[in-house]
Parts: sequence; structure tokens; C-alpha cells
Amino acid sequence: MTNQNNKSALTTLVTVFFFWGFIAASNGVFIPFCKTYFNIDQFQSQLVDFAFYGAYYFGALLLFIISGSLKKDIYNNWGYKNGIVYGLLLSALGAFAMFPATAGAEQGDTSVFYLVLIALFIVGLGFSLQQTGANPFAIALGDPKTGSHRLNLAGGVNSFGTTIGPIVVGLVIFGSATRGTEELATMIANNEITLVTVQGLYAGVGVLFLIAAALFYFSKKLPALKSDTAFEPANKARNLLIVLTVIIIGCFGYIFSTYTGNETASETLEHTRLFLLIIALAAVVGSLLFAYSRSSKKAEGWGAMKYPQLVLGMLAIFTYVGVEVTVGSNLGELLKRAVDGTGLNELGLPSLNDAQIAPYVSLYWGGLMIGRWVGAITVFNPSKGFKKVLLIIVPYVAFGVIILANSIKYSFSANEILFFGICIAVQIGGFFLAKDSPVRTLKVFSVLGMLGMLVGLFSSGNVALFAFLSGGLFCSIMWPCIFTLSIAGLGKYTSQGSAFLIMMILGGAIIPPVQGKLADVFNIQSSYWIAVACFLYLLFYAFRTKTVLDKQGVTY
Repeated sequence: MTNQNNKSALTTLVTVFFFWGFIAASNGVFIPFCKTYFNIDQFQSQLVDFAFYGAYYFGALLLFIISGSLKKDIYNNWGYKNGIVYGLLLSALGAFAMFPATAGAEQGDTSVFYLVLIALFIVGLGFSLQQTGANPFAIALGDPKTGSHRLNLAGGVNSFGTTIGPIVVGLVIFGSATRGTEELATMIANNEITLVTVQGLYAGVGVLFLIAAALFYFSKKLPALKSDTAFEPANKARNLLIVLTVIIIGCFGYIFSTYTGNETASETLEHTRLFLLIIALAAVVGSLLFAYSRSSKKAEGWGAMKYPQLVLGMLAIFTYVGVEVTVGSNLGELLKRAVDGTGLNELGLPSLNDAQIAPYVSLYWGGLMIGRWVGAITVFNPSKGFKKVLLIIVPYVAFGVIILANSIKYSFSANEILFFGICIAVQIGGFFLAKDSPVRTLKVFSVLGMLGMLVGLFSSGNVALFAFLSGGLFCSIMWPCIFTLSIAGLGKYTSQGSAFLIMMILGGAIIPPVQGKLADVFNIQSSYWIAVACFLYLLFYAFRTKTVLDKQGVTY
């Protein structure tokens, strides 16, 4: 395989990483717009995340069940290259499906919203296939010793996608003109702002997916790449996940059936919906704790789940993805929802409209980019002194990129730049305390995330706003830490364990709707208590997994 082929494939692969971030983060702008356009409540708007992230779980679970039935790993049989191609084609299908799904849609046409969710679900299914093969494929595109460099490059580009996604989608839907809240609401009500622009956006994305698939498919010299690890059946794990899936479908299915129109729900019905959502959430937690307990007594039939660090890590990935997504996805409603016609939101700041929230969503996801850029410093092996300098400079350079990207249409005030700059300084302090240790990093940033949410809950104004926005900064570095600790010591079960962890991206499908319904029943600011709970578990996980790995004598 020539070096030129490597560069071409890596460029294509990095583009795929970009669009994962672009579409995922742009949901933060798309969700509040859908709420206004379709006249739906906060829970319903969060079904955008349920469809998108739920597809990761259902796609991975379906592959696992079929592979178990056939006693061979289907994805491995395809090869990672072909798996990525199939995923790109599936995502393209979902993107193109957005056109007929929204054709002729008008303001208040709630039935169209559910067609939009189906299209997003198909896009997400494709992403689940792409993500399963993308990491090992990136490592294969050159010397394995430098594989982490390529993964960090891809991750950095992914985060750039999360930063500009909200900006671009905001421009596509609302245009470049600045409009007041009443003017914007009137334009949406009169169908002057419609989903036609969204059709064009997703059609363009679909074409790009097809081009990426073609580049992969016709690059004949690229490796198909297959794992040498034999498929390990795990019947008990499979059965548990099937039961969990039935419970989730049952809870959400019943809730869907209660939405028969745009009528105002009774207080009793709203509490019933919240109760069922909590049951779905409890089912995930309870299932993993059940696996943790049973597999420790009798490991046979549990596959990779017989390792406690993996089961605890599955719940950690679930809560991590959940908190990362829910803080950003509910942010738009937090900034929009006015209190008693005062013109101020619950934070005591001027209530914003759908178009005005884009820079704050971009800033939140940009916080993840900042942390990931900093996390990539170590792989380049700078000297100890130079590394300290980079730990301070790189975050503010990344912040400058965020400000520059937003300058296309938006601008931050001096106070806003100062507030976020202070949050970045706190993050930098966290990196110095963490000292590149996965366990210490999780401990430090879980505490900082929890403190950020608590400050947001008990304060107001810009202090509260930027405390919530800081969640992106503190979530940024957690994924690789959790993943590394969860698969440590798994040996031949590493591949299966990784697949189980990818399934737990399900957290992005369950936790945001739960917060959305908490916001419907109580209020949007207090609904952020669920984020506190997520960070609290991540802190517990950091302590507990260290104990487990030390007991096993596993190096991490």
C-alpha cells in the first residue's frame, strides 16, 4: 500500500469523522427549531436524540444477535473497510430520506416530525456501522506505533465538526439576517421559514456520504482489515440485552401512544410519562448491575461481561454520552424559555429565539474540541517544559478558532469571552492535576463537571449560563479514559467488550428525553440535576474501576 494511498484514505476517513460531529452537534440547534416548528413539548423535541443515538444501540445489538446466531462475527466477515462503506451508504439513505419525509411540511404538522425521526434513525444506523470500523481502520493506515496520532487527528477534526455544525445549520435554517424573537416566530408561523432548507442540507450531506463511500470502495489497494480474534458467544449477555430492549421499547412506545395531538396533557398523564421514562432509565442501570452481580458468581455465558471493569464501564459510557448530549441538547430550551412573560429566561438573562442560540450551542460543543486538542498533546512527546506551555496555549488557540468560526454571523461580548476564558483556565488546572492518568483524569473532571452543574443550578445570569456551558470542557477528555479502563485486561474479549461499549452510546438516546420530561413537569433549570447524577456516577466509576483493576493486577 503506497504512502499516497494512505494519505488519500486517511483524508477520506477524517472527513467521515467530521460529519459525525457536524450532524450530532447540529441537533442542538435543530431540536429547539423542531419544538417551535412542530408545536411539540420538550420531551418530544429530545426524541431527535433518541432516534439518532438509539440507532447506535439497536444497530450494534442487531449485529451482535445475528452474529451469535450464526456463530461468527458478521462485521469482521465483511472487513472494516466494507463495513465503513455499508455504513456510509446507509447514512446517505437516511440523509436522502429527509427530503420525502419533510416534503410539503407546514408549521404545526406534528406527524412530519416522526418521519424526520425515522430519517435520523437511519443516519444513526449508518454511523454505528462506520464507528465500529473507523478506529481500527485508522490504525491500519500506517505504522501501528503512530496509530494514536491518526486517531487524535480524526478526533480533533470530529470536534471541529461539532463546533461549526450548529453555526452552519443555524445559517441554513434562519439565514444570515438578524431577526427579533417576535419576527422569527411570525415567520415560522406563516411558513416563511420552512424545512425546505433542511432538505437541501441533508441532500448535500447525502451526496458527500456517497462520495466518501465511493472513495473507500474504489481504493482497491486499501486493506479490508479483519480482526484475528475468534467470535465469542455470550448468550446470557444477549438475553439480558434483549429483555432491556423490550422494556425500553415498551416504555417509549406507550409514551408515544399518549401523544395523539397538540392538546395539553393533564398533570397525571405528564407524571405517568415521566415515571415510564424513569423505568426505562432504571432498566438500563438495573440490567448492568444485574450482569455485574451474576457474572461475578458464574462467568459462563456472559462473554466480555464477566469482567467487572467492562460492565461498570458500560454504565460509565452510558452516563458519559448521556450527560454530554443532554447538557447541550437542552441548552436551547434553557436559553429560550421565558418566565411569566418577563422576557427573561430562568437564568435571568434575556430570552433568546431559535436563531440566537446557535453560538452558545457551538460554544458548548467547542468546549469538547478544546479538551480533545489538549488531550492530543501527549502523543507528540513534547519535552516536559514545552508540554506545560502547550497545556496553557493550545486551549486558548482552540477558543480563538471557535470565536473565528462564529464570526461568520455571530459575535460574543467581552464579558462572555471572559467568562468562558475563566472556565478554560479551570480546565487547564484540571489537566495539570490529572497528570495524564486515566483514573486521575476521570476523578478530576467528574468533580469539575459536577461542580459546574451545581453552580448552574444554584446561581443565575452569566455565572449560571457559563457553568452549564463548562460541561463541554469537562466532558471532553472522558471518553478515551473510560474506554481504556473498561477494556483493560479483557484479552481475547477486547473486541466484544468494545462492541458492548459502543452499544452504550444508548445514553444519548435515553437521558436527554428524561431531562426533557423533567423540564416539562418541573422547570428547565432544575432538570439539570440529572447531569449532576451522571457526573456523580462517573466519579464513583473512577474510584471503583481502579480497585477492580488493581485487584486483577492489570496495568492501565
